[in-house]
Amino acid sequence: MPRAQARITTVLRCARPLLDATVVGMIEARELVKRYGRSLALDGLSFQVRPGTVTGFLGPNGAGKSTTMRVVLGLDAPTSGEALVNGRRYRELRRPMHEVGALLDANAVHPGRSAYDHLGWMARSNRIPSSRVSAVLEQVGLAGVARKRVGGFSLGMRQRLGIASALLGDPGVLMFDEPVNGLDPDGVRWIRELMRALAAEGRTVLISSHLMSEMAVTAERLILIGRGRLIADTSVRELADRFGQGVFVRSPRARELAAVLVAAGATVEADPAGDLSVRGLDAVRIGEAAAAHGIPLHEVTPRGASLEEAYIRLTADSVEYRAGASSDAARGTPSVGGDGGAGHAGRDVP
Repeated sequence: MPRAQARITTVLRCARPLLDATVVGMIEARELVKRYGRSLALDGLSFQVRPGTVTGFLGPNGAGKSTTMRVVLGLDAPTSGEALVNGRRYRELRRPMHEVGALLDANAVHPGRSAYDHLGWMARSNRIPSSRVSAVLEQVGLAGVARKRVGGFSLGMRQRLGIASALLGDPGVLMFDEPVNGLDPDGVRWIRELMRALAAEGRTVLISSHLMSEMAVTAERLILIGRGRLIADTSVRELADRFGQGVFVRSPRARELAAVLVAAGATVEADPAGDLSVRGLDAVRIGEAAAAHGIPLHEVTPRGASLEEAYIRLTADSVEYRAGASSDAARGTPSVGGDGGAGHAGRDVP
């Protein structure tokens, strides 16, 4: 073998462990079906979660979010279809904690162990140095209680320990099921910034949550499922625009402006005060059209739907449990589907 080629081969061999630890892939579900007896938890579910963004995993209770995560992590076997991480099934990963980190249940910790010992045995099982244990405990803010037993931890502290467990192997793919449960406002802000920072490093970050307000400021992409099926795979911005209410426009020459905008291809509605709701043109094109005709504008405000509004509309037919009629409903105010209550007697699945 020529000397130059031998030198390159040697360098690549030396670099391979580092590359293995830093390669970032994606999560992929392919036609996943999962049955629990007569209950159908996943019904041909397919999606991809790509690196570099925080992806929110949303859906009503019983939609199949936790089941999907368990299938991805090899904790449940699919009835048919497959779930892949970095192009392989979880059981095929040689060093799983170096590739995938996950938090599914913050209470799945032996209460008699200390935080340090809990992470210590996980580290040894995947040949992770003990220095990494100290590093992640410091990262999540638990260094001061590292030697205390987990049984005395609050839910928020257990969440931080679960996040430390997910980060332990410095993986490229991360999955979190309701990671902000039990955290105070400072902790919620911390986890939000952490998720964004991990995605900015090029990692794949998937978060399941019921907190729409938090997802709206944390996630960039969204995967919505209902009754085990994909409802939407989109970005937060695209979803807001899809269910938006157009652009609100105020002008002292509203009638004249309306005619100009209709001629430009917009749909225009006027309220009793004479203010306009414009669809089909964005704020920039509205401003340009008004300026071209010398029409003054007092206000031009895009009105996108909130993530919560869009979510409720998309999942309206997938809610498993709805609250019964309330005094508000009796007066004609519609109720919003939630947890518990009478309604669809469907599946109670993980």
